[in-house]
Amino acid sequence: MLRSGFYSNSYQEETQKSSRLNGHLVNLREVVKTYQGAAGTFTALKGVDLQVESGAFVSIIGKSGSGKSTLINVITGIDRPTSGEVIVDDVHIHTLNEEQIAIWRGRSIGVIFQFFQLLPTLTAVENILLAMDYGGQYSAAARPERAMYLLELVGMADQAHRLPNSLSGGQQQCVAIARALANDPVLLTADEPTGNLDSKSAEMVFRLFEDLAKAGKTILMVTHDSDLARRAQRTIRLADGRIVDEFTNR
Repeated sequence: MLRSGFYSNSYQEETQKSSRLNGHLVNLREVVKTYQGAAGTFTALKGVDLQVESGAFVSIIGKSGSGKSTLINVITGIDRPTSGEVIVDDVHIHTLNEEQIAIWRGRSIGVIFQFFQLLPTLTAVENILLAMDYGGQYSAAARPERAMYLLELVGMADQAHRLPNSLSGGQQQCVAIARALANDPVLLTADEPTGNLDSKSAEMVFRLFEDLAKAGKTILMVTHDSDLARRAQRTIRLADGRIVDEFTNR
């Protein structure tokens, strides 16, 4: 969880970009995603409409193959929609070329993976610094202090100079979350972020997400764990590429 004392003015300023009160941060309109393969055509998303407000913590659930990961990938620009519109923070992602998408994603989106995806030859703090190098949001002089600040934020400052393989799974995921925050993204996305963790580590990581949401970050999280999903503010259920249900949890 976030270390005590970090709901300070500095952190509130940090989250202002993701705390816009007017309009939707994420807006999908009639999004279709079709894949062509040896077995033929497969439509993963079928006319999805989705709006997410700034500061929302949204869980996405559904059976395997329901379209959960495809939905996240379309929102982050990893996948392009076959048709429809994907608008994030007033940027029409579906109209950008690959280079523009890469630059936009590096600056605007924090992506958290199930298997952490930390570079094994870099220490925890170096993984964060590398993300900041690509994002270009902060000066070279400011990056070391910010990297340590983020590690402190997730309770990992004392592990800053350790390599990923010397950390537990939960610790690696905390570092991965700090890395996702490196460029102060407007949106955090997480695809099964606790799926590779034991129950104790999963709880630790999920509490960190809850704290970030309370501090104003917008979070979209795919999970197979219905108990964790209910702890988000809002849950969306997918089946066969469509949103079939959504409800507010609190």
